[in-house]
Amino acid sequence: MEQKVLQRKVNYIAPTLNTETESETAYRQIRVAAYCRVSTPMEEQLNSYEVQVKHYTDKINSEPKWSFAGIYADKGISGTSAKKRDEFMKMIRACKRHKIDMIITKSISRFSRNTLDCLKYIRILKELNVDVFFEEQGLHSKDAGAEFYITIYGSIAQSESENISANVKWGKQQSAKEGKVTFSYNSFLGYKKGTDGKPEIVEDEAKIIREIYDKYLEGDSIRKIADYLNDNQIKTPTGKKVWYYGTVKSILSNEKYKGDALINKTYVVDCISKKVKRNDGERARYYVENNHPAIISPEKFNRVQEEMARRSSKKKVKQVGTKTELGKYSSKYALSELLICGECHTPYRRCTWTTTDGKKKIVWRCINRLDYGKKYCHHSPSVEESVLQSAIVQAVQNNIGKCSEVLEKLKQHIRIGLSGEETEDKTIDIQIEIARLDKEYADLLNQITSDMENAETLESQLEKIIIKKHALQSELLQYEKSNSKKTNTKSRLDEIFQIIEGLKNHPMEFNDVIIRQIIDCVIVESKEKIKVVFVGGYEVEQEL
Repeated sequence: MEQKVLQRKVNYIAPTLNTETESETAYRQIRVAAYCRVSTPMEEQLNSYEVQVKHYTDKINSEPKWSFAGIYADKGISGTSAKKRDEFMKMIRACKRHKIDMIITKSISRFSRNTLDCLKYIRILKELNVDVFFEEQGLHSKDAGAEFYITIYGSIAQSESENISANVKWGKQQSAKEGKVTFSYNSFLGYKKGTDGKPEIVEDEAKIIREIYDKYLEGDSIRKIADYLNDNQIKTPTGKKVWYYGTVKSILSNEKYKGDALINKTYVVDCISKKVKRNDGERARYYVENNHPAIISPEKFNRVQEEMARRSSKKKVKQVGTKTELGKYSSKYALSELLICGECHTPYRRCTWTTTDGKKKIVWRCINRLDYGKKYCHHSPSVEESVLQSAIVQAVQNNIGKCSEVLEKLKQHIRIGLSGEETEDKTIDIQIEIARLDKEYADLLNQITSDMENAETLESQLEKIIIKKHALQSELLQYEKSNSKKTNTKSRLDEIFQIIEGLKNHPMEFNDVIIRQIIDCVIVESKEKIKVVFVGGYEVEQEL
């Protein structure tokens, strides 16, 4: 049977009104919102912000076909990140709830200085059937080819931000080179801006800073100091009621309290992400000495840094019930830091034992013996706390005179080292040599520009100069560190010497603060004997 061939035919279907757009706008007003942004809180720009708000309010209300859907305005906020602009995000949420049909904004750069952000939100709004009108460009986001123009203008706006950021960065670098130090007085305890524009000590706040440093050197932990400040209702640098570990630690490690300042501690990675990173040498830093009045002496500040390093590097001891080794500073008992087993060199731990008659007894026990029995430590004894403390006090009282002699000799050696003319001459020679290399380097650079034929040879010479200069700078730094360490040690010995002199001919009771300051460690050698090692290295054996 022959199949009938049907003729192909194309039928035209006329367009109908879109119920979401044309039909609605034909019978009701378009809901129009405006977005304004001022990037810096300068007075003239804030005035501009107020003008923008008034301008758009009047403009929307004066159009018969428009209904006012709100003004969304961010003050003092950069346009490089939408997430940080609360009003912008609020406007986007209103669009998602179908409360807005069109957004008016001054320009693409006001809408966003981040090209990716700009395109992202334009596309989101396009899917929601929301048009964005950019006044300066005379451009609607719904126009054909609008994305192309938005990308071009957005890239220009982003480039402007990057240029501004580069200029700001350059300005900060120049200020840093000149040693200009900025103070955030509103969040910095101990200082206020003086009448001459320079930092001035606030004595009531400085007392708190000194107390924090003293307590730390007396043996208190950072956590214990924070609890003390909270218990005494002392306000934080930002005026809050609760002190945290990090706040106290930052005070103890901030060089501004000894009158110096480190510039460029942190840096902004880029102007788009605004991510702030700690500067661990990626960017140049500048250290300004004697920039302002000191609250804490350099010697005390340096001793605190040494003590912080000592506590963080405590010998780690594996304890039963834990997966990893843990070394933790204990501020409660001085002997937790000082008491060591003479057999296995493991620290002792304070324990509460219950006797057969139900009474409590405080003893100190080698951690290895507590956790593993005689597996690693066979003969270390348990020592009753009262007996141990009495023996240590007796050792101190019997040997104060000898300890003083040892400390005095140490101080004399340090004085000789600090006043050594040989060391001083060496540092001066190194500085002169560095200055000579700098001049030679500058001369070679000038020579390269005028003698391109020998540029390769000259560049090799430049490289050798740089290597030599770095080696000299490292040597100079070692001398400076050595002198600084000697100065800190002398200062500490002076304080210990003063404590020991005060103990002479006076009855003494066991005191955790004093014991920490004058004793380096206590070694439990047997059930009958301990060895007390004083700061300075003087050792004495004492019967229990």
